[in-house]
Amino acid sequence: MFTGIITGVGSIIKIENLGANDTFGKRLTIAAPTGYLSDVGLGDSIALNGACMTVTTFDASADQFTIDISAESLSKTARLDKVGRINLEKALRAHDRLGGHIVSGHVDGVGTVTHFTLVGESWELRILCPTPLAKFLATKGSATINGVSLTTNSVQDTPNGCEISINLIPHTIENTALGDLKVGSSINLEIDLIARYVERMLVR
Repeated sequence: MFTGIITGVGSIIKIENLGANDTFGKRLTIAAPTGYLSDVGLGDSIALNGACMTVTTFDASADQFTIDISAESLSKTARLDKVGRINLEKALRAHDRLGGHIVSGHVDGVGTVTHFTLVGESWELRILCPTPLAKFLATKGSATINGVSLTTNSVQDTPNGCEISINLIPHTIENTALGDLKVGSSINLEIDLIARYVERMLVR
């Protein structure tokens, strides 16, 4: 369980194949911020760009850890097979503040950035989301973008999907990897957990 409040920005620095073809997954080596792994143990959960993964090895002195990601997870997420910066969040502890919203770390779909422009002091980010997820997205609702808990300013259904608009304040740009996005970038999207259960109750 997570909150969507990013606790560090790391980098995927090495990618190794776990087998001879695409039916096998990959092992990722991630560089974390200094001291980030001081309270991490083997088997702990850390979300990488919103996708919950298990720590398989770690070296706290080198600020590095590894995770093994299956071919299934790679096919359902964005850019976890690429070297580069990623958002990190450690799993929620019972006594932690719930500063964002309840996030499971399970990616529901991959969206595409359609617009990313500076407006005043902030940035407007628009994302085209898959049509099956449209019913879970609402104006002033919550959505998780690459692991970051964000509020949707507007929602617009289109023939190609559902476009959401989000405002990113300077603090978010400076303390997450969302500032690396550009038009055409793929993002991991998780819908609000409560919306998921409401939909399940309504269709029974």
